[in-house]
Amino acid sequence: MNSYRSGHFAEFIALIFLRLHGYKKVATNYVTGKGTGAGEIDLIVSKNNALVFVEVKKRQDINIAAYSILPKQQQRIRRAAESFIATHKIYQNSDIRFDVILFSNTWKIKHLKNAF
Repeated sequence: MNSYRSGHFAEFIALIFLRLHGYKKVATNYVTGKGTGAGEIDLIVSKNNALVFVEVKKRQDINIAAYSILPKQQQRIRRAAESFIATHKIYQNSDIRFDVILFSNTWKIKHLKNAF
């Protein structure tokens, strides 16, 4: 399986994991327009009053995955989240959180809440 397909499969498994833990899917692979300086958000889910923006990373090892989300990428995800909230007014009063779901090559999973 190539890395592109493996990444999308990891996002699919992450969504199932989150749904099993009570989260509802809001959006997947949300992309802002070109030139916004924002990026893509892998998953957007909600639970209670929380709107959660989730980055999914699959690497050889969980620790390598954790350290692969650099500050510049975190900044792009935050800007994309601001864009999403601006265009989806229903979520303006939600508690906002940025989570990360990490996978190793052996498909070990780790959910980091409030990761950044």
